[in-house]
Amino acid sequence: MSDKRQTNPAILFIIGGILLIVSAVWITYQNIEAAQTSTALSEEEIDALVPRISLNDAKAALDTSAAIFLDVRSAEAYQESHIKGAVNIPLAELEARIGELDPNQWIVTYCT
Repeated sequence: MSDKRQTNPAILFIIGGILLIVSAVWITYQNIEAAQTSTALSEEEIDALVPRISLNDAKAALDTSAAIFLDVRSAEAYQESHIKGAVNIPLAELEARIGELDPNQWIVTYCT
């Protein structure tokens, strides 16, 4: 007598389902990881979006009141020392308080 084993279709179905779930989780994880790395900006992209100015240009803007100087440090650090006339909006609050700034005014941010 030959020993023939029959595979239970329910077991194949369960194993197939587990493989599908594992594959879906792995693909989702890969997509999330790819999205996180693709949203990071390079230093060149940041410089293009937020141009830097020289110390001389910043000083001239301060002397002529051509710009608002925005100190994004904590209130405590601002109290210790800051540029005279600078506005303090801590970086953690900036998104919520951005409406306090005139969008038509040149804004120079600093954090040190």
